[in-house]
Amino acid sequence: MSRAARLCGPKPDWISDPKVWRTEVLAGLVVALALIPEAISFSIIAGVAPAVGLFASFTMAVTIAVVGGRRAMISAATGAVALVIAPLNREHGFGHLVAAVILAGVFQVALGALGVARLMRFIPRSVMVGFVNSLAVLIFMAQVPEMRNVPWPVYPLIIGGLVLMVFFPKVTTVVPAPLVSIAILTAITVAAGIAVPTVGDKGELPSSLPVPGLPDVPFTLDTLTTVAPYAFAVALVGLMESLMTAKLVDEITDTHSDKTRESIGQGIANIVTGFFGGMGGCAMIGQTMINVKVSGARTRLSTFLAGVFLMVLCIVFGPVVSDIPMAALVAVMVMVCFATFDWHSVAPATLRRMPAGEIAVMVITVVCVVATHNLAIGVVAGSVAAMVVFAKRVARVAEVTAVVDPDGTAVVYRVTGELFFASSNDLVGRFGYATDPDRVVIDLSAAHIWDASSVAALDAIEHKYARRGKTVEITGLNGPSADLHGRLSGELAAGH
Repeated sequence: MSRAARLCGPKPDWISDPKVWRTEVLAGLVVALALIPEAISFSIIAGVAPAVGLFASFTMAVTIAVVGGRRAMISAATGAVALVIAPLNREHGFGHLVAAVILAGVFQVALGALGVARLMRFIPRSVMVGFVNSLAVLIFMAQVPEMRNVPWPVYPLIIGGLVLMVFFPKVTTVVPAPLVSIAILTAITVAAGIAVPTVGDKGELPSSLPVPGLPDVPFTLDTLTTVAPYAFAVALVGLMESLMTAKLVDEITDTHSDKTRESIGQGIANIVTGFFGGMGGCAMIGQTMINVKVSGARTRLSTFLAGVFLMVLCIVFGPVVSDIPMAALVAVMVMVCFATFDWHSVAPATLRRMPAGEIAVMVITVVCVVATHNLAIGVVAGSVAAMVVFAKRVARVAEVTAVVDPDGTAVVYRVTGELFFASSNDLVGRFGYATDPDRVVIDLSAAHIWDASSVAALDAIEHKYARRGKTVEITGLNGPSADLHGRLSGELAAGH
């Protein structure tokens, strides 16, 4: 291998493999088509012009394709960010919104550098399953308005699109079924002159590329204090959705992604988006599923082309794109719902074997997400519920057994299990202070002390025995437990 080749590293698959190239290009085109109505809808939620959401989707996708840590994941304008940023735009104007997007990007870069991505390992599987299922429910719910109070031809068009996407892959997989479905349904509606809602009805498409510039706000401390809370909320919501999506794509593709790079990349993408007058965004799970699961994309090329095709479709082929029936895109998103939902998780056989706590955590996650339309809130609620379930389960593991010496001069209490705030709360009541002999031994060789609550409980036990003139000896502490007990024993109020 030449020195230049070693410096540049291995070539991407799409350069040397025409099949991969075709898959990535067509996947990017399908995603771009699906992004247009979504970006316009999110612009409406944020209270800005449709072009603002479309520009954000373009800059987010193109930037994250280069700097992101998860290949083939799609980032663009999202509903979660739109919901957070809308009040700021409504109360203070568009300039403050753009400033908040840029500051949110700065926060994300800082949080990424501080290692916030490592917190992902604390997200349990039951929360992840609830996240995926609630996502599928939200995607479907977002399509319901497109199926209400519409001309009757919309319904056969949706059904026809679903049929095409189910059966066309059995004929060939050279062209993605969603792209075929969109093309055929558009041709039918245009040729037959069928009057149904189209992409053009969602809003006017931009006719030129975005131009970079600074936000139109006074650069003062007052502006900073106004936008900072919104920016921090955008940063947290965006990172959570992006990291959860990256983890989901990791599982689907059986590959690893750099979550720290993805966190920093999301920040850079939002900074770039803000300077181009976009509304900000994060990873889009629905479009990512179209790209990865439906279209089979696996490289950064599909993400980059999704952004490029989005602008090309809007600027060059705007009139054609405007004629695409919304029914075609609804059919694609409904198919994404079915592909995304973890049907195995709700199968009767699975539910019979699954612990009740795991099921409860999954349900809590889904209910919170669906109720708030905010994936981040659902993940936090589910994670907290999982911690409570885990704490209760582990707390019951701690056991205390007593053995009295034959001569009756001492008693040995053997403590087994993990001692922390949940299990140690009941520890004090497990001893016979009045009836025990004068010498008490507490054997902790089969236990581990995790926190100050446990040390305080042991201090309280010693104090109760001391008031009765009895001595307590604590034995069997492992290294970390002995160190924690040695530093805190006698220093906590509960022990006095």
